[in-house]
Amino acid sequence: MRGFGGGGAREPVERPADRGVRRANLRRVGRLFGPYRGRLGIVLGLIAISAGLGMASPFLLRDTLDHAIPDRDVTLLSLLVGGMIAISIVTGVIGVGQTWLSNAVGQRVMHDLRAAVYRHLQRLSLAFFTRTRTGEVQSRIANDIGGVQNVVTSTATSIVSNVTTVLATIVAMFLLDWRLAAFSLALLPFFVYLSRRVGNQRRGITTDRQRKMADMSTLVEESLSVSGILLGKTMGRSPELADRFERESSRLAELEVRQRMAGRWVMASIQMSFAIMPALVYWFAGWSYASGGAAISLGTLVAFTTLQTRLFFPIGSLLSVGIDVQTSLALFDRVFEYLDLPVDIEERARAVDLRQRATSGRVEFEGVWFRYGEDGAWTLRDVSIDVPAGTRLGVVGETGSGKTTLGYLVARLYEVERGRVAIDGVAVRDASFASLAESVGVVSQETYLFHASVRENLRFASPDATDEEIEDAARAARIHDLIASLPDGYDTEVGERGYRFSGGEKQRIAIARTILRNPPVLVLDEATSALDTETERAVQEALDRLAEGRTTIAIAHRLSTVRDADQIVVLDGGRVVERGTHEELLARGGRYAALVARDAELEPAAAAL
Repeated sequence: MRGFGGGGAREPVERPADRGVRRANLRRVGRLFGPYRGRLGIVLGLIAISAGLGMASPFLLRDTLDHAIPDRDVTLLSLLVGGMIAISIVTGVIGVGQTWLSNAVGQRVMHDLRAAVYRHLQRLSLAFFTRTRTGEVQSRIANDIGGVQNVVTSTATSIVSNVTTVLATIVAMFLLDWRLAAFSLALLPFFVYLSRRVGNQRRGITTDRQRKMADMSTLVEESLSVSGILLGKTMGRSPELADRFERESSRLAELEVRQRMAGRWVMASIQMSFAIMPALVYWFAGWSYASGGAAISLGTLVAFTTLQTRLFFPIGSLLSVGIDVQTSLALFDRVFEYLDLPVDIEERARAVDLRQRATSGRVEFEGVWFRYGEDGAWTLRDVSIDVPAGTRLGVVGETGSGKTTLGYLVARLYEVERGRVAIDGVAVRDASFASLAESVGVVSQETYLFHASVRENLRFASPDATDEEIEDAARAARIHDLIASLPDGYDTEVGERGYRFSGGEKQRIAIARTILRNPPVLVLDEATSALDTETERAVQEALDRLAEGRTTIAIAHRLSTVRDADQIVVLDGGRVVERGTHEELLARGGRYAALVARDAELEPAAAAL
């Protein structure tokens, strides 16, 4: 679908493939209402009753004007007027019930759609989130799904209600006088055509508008986070960020105006035609009689114009709803685009539950090949490593050598392309997600804490953990005393991304969180790389406590953290180029020895700073 150029609004060109996708998406929208067929059936029944009752009033009005009043029949007059009053009361009550039911169904559909998108995003691999802006993801859930709310909650029943009303009204109009009906409805096909053109215009603008809203969400998410504010202030770029936001907001405002004004003259012309049409009906009736045609009674004429008024409102509503539906289809396209994202890492049928096996924690890499993207360069090349249960493996190498990727493959955050990674002989691709999450604990250098209390952050790892277990885990991570000294203790709010705590304190909270899970396999992803020497010592002590009795894969930035490892592997360009103990590799005088020598040169300089 193409957008609009600078030469003014023009209808986007829709290819047959686009139309096929749109029809498929329309069917998918219809299937969203499938679980609520019973309630929708009641709504449709109420709509039919309301439409039928509404069409009876003009006939009662005709008989009032043509018979009851001219014949001075008070009894008939009272019955006819009483019938019109009763119909108004009953249709009002039915309308309230219909509105409640339709909104209840619509909100359930909205809930189902939001939940489906969120659950699907949770199933996607880490690779998706590393290449997708957070603001884009948030925009799909908040702006795009929120944008279809009116269509989902009220438009579906509004369409049925208006269509039923229109059909019943047209039938009644032809029963009253076929000549007036034909004259009144002559322009209707042309109005429908114009409305479709307006809908196509607005759909294209809506697509551009949602992209711009996603850009703004990303800018807000990045620049108004704690880290973003800190960066903007320390770099003196706060005014530039504000200017950038104003530019984005200005473009969005322009798109909003274009969307609301698209086809406005067309719709205004249609509304004026509807307003003028009753007067033309009076003219047509008079002209027909003056030309020798059959006379039309006053009651029929008034009843007809009453019907005509009732017809124009639902027709105008249908034309507007058609435009809203066309606009919302652009939003549904974006929502379904996310729902259709392939899940590249799925749980196998009859997956193995590692918790039901005697898990010792042996980890094996057997001829592992991995790359990011089908056409990308290989990140890991034919890596084979055996990590016996309860031992410690150190993984070192230059930046970009594949160290972090190697650790993440154990937790199946990525999927190997060739070879396999196994825990106690079971390939991680054959293990259930739940058991794998309990078997492998990951402590990364980028610690993430929720904007919640310390207790809630720790309990995230084990929802059933008692307060005593939480405190024991904090003691093991050497962070209990600090937490207990805070005014609110474990109920202290950690702030956005844990910003109220230092890097070392956040890291130890993360370690305590992992201790609560008590995994047999532990992956430490450069967990102390961003810390100063003193803080690193405290965190390293907590890590050593955590690693006791576990199979540990330590991805090292500072080589001092892996000196005591049972074995060390050196990665270079995704390949294992050396392996052995610290002493063995030093004696070999190869790549590892060069890394150690470089660290020795850097440490005095760092200490001097």
